[in-house]
Amino acid sequence: MENELLKTVGLSKHFKSTRGMNPLTKAKERVIRAVDGVSISIPSGKTLAVVGESGCGKTTLARTLALLIPPTGGEIYFDGQRIDDGKVDDKDVYRKLQMVFQDPDSSLDPMMKVGDIVAEPLRGLTTMNDSEVRKAALESLIAVGLSGDFAERFPDQLSGGQKQRVAIARAISTRPQLLILDEPTSALDASVQAQILNLLVELQREFSLSYMLITHNIAVAAYLSDAMAVMYAGNVVEYGPTIEVLRKPRHPYTIALMKSAPTPDPWKRTLLQIEIAGEVPSAIDPPSGCKFNPRCPFAEAICTAEVPTLGPIANGHTAACHFLQKTA
Repeated sequence: MENELLKTVGLSKHFKSTRGMNPLTKAKERVIRAVDGVSISIPSGKTLAVVGESGCGKTTLARTLALLIPPTGGEIYFDGQRIDDGKVDDKDVYRKLQMVFQDPDSSLDPMMKVGDIVAEPLRGLTTMNDSEVRKAALESLIAVGLSGDFAERFPDQLSGGQKQRVAIARAISTRPQLLILDEPTSALDASVQAQILNLLVELQREFSLSYMLITHNIAVAAYLSDAMAVMYAGNVVEYGPTIEVLRKPRHPYTIALMKSAPTPDPWKRTLLQIEIAGEVPSAIDPPSGCKFNPRCPFAEAICTAEVPTLGPIANGHTAACHFLQKTA
C-alpha cells in the first residue's frame, strides 16, 4: 500500500447560524453542515482532486485540513501524526503543509515586495538567518520561472500569472511535503492556466510534492490528479482513481457533472452539454436521505428514507448510491 501522507477520518466542519432568527423566540441555533463526515487520503507524491459545484464544501474542507479553521469532528492525520487535536507544533505542520489560494490579488500583500512575500514563511517557520532566507527565497522564485529581479517588485507590477507564480513560490519556500491548491488557475486567462498547470507538474516532479487540488473544472482535475473525490453538499459521493471515475462515473451527480463539463469540440451541441437540474440543497436544512435525491433521475422512496454509504465498485472506486446497478 502506498504511504499515506494525509488522511482524514469522518472529518466535519459545522458552523452555527442565527441569521434570520428572532432572539425573543429563543429558538435553537441552526447548523450549517459545510463538511459532513469526509474520509479521504493522499499518498506521498500523488494528487487528489476534490471536485464539485460551488457551495459543496470544497474550500471549507481545504481550510480545515490546513488548520486555518478548527474541525467540528473527525480526525486529521499528516505524515502519520494526528494534527487536529492541538497536541502538535503548528509551525512544524505548516513547514510541511502549505496552501496556494485561488486569487493572488487577495493572498499577496500589496505593500510588500515579492522577495519579502516569498521569504515570510521562512522567517516565521524556520531558524534560517537573513542570508539563508534571501537565498532560499531566490531559489523558490527561480523554481517557479521568475528571475531574481522580481524580488524587488510589488504585486501591482505583476501580471495575473506572475502573481500566482509568486504565491506558489511562497508556498514551496519551506520545501513542504503537501500543497493544498484551492482553485489555483480559476482566476487566470486560459493560456496562463495551462502554464501554471505545467509548472505544478514540474514542481511535483522536482520536489516530490503531494497535492490536494480543489477545483470545479473536470479538465483540470483530469490533467493533474491521480485520484478524485466528488463532493456534494458536504459529503463525498464518489471516490477513486481519476481514470476510473472519469471513464465510468457511477453516482448520478458525478454523471451529471461530467456531462456538464465544457467540450472543446465546436461541432458538439452546446458548450455545456447538459445542465444539472435543480439547486444545490441548503446546508442548514438538507433533504432527508440522499442529499442529491431531489435532483436525481434515479431517485425512489428509499433515497429519501436512508442515507447511502460509499460502496465498493472496483479498483478502489466507490460511490454512495442506493442504485449503483442502474448507473453501471
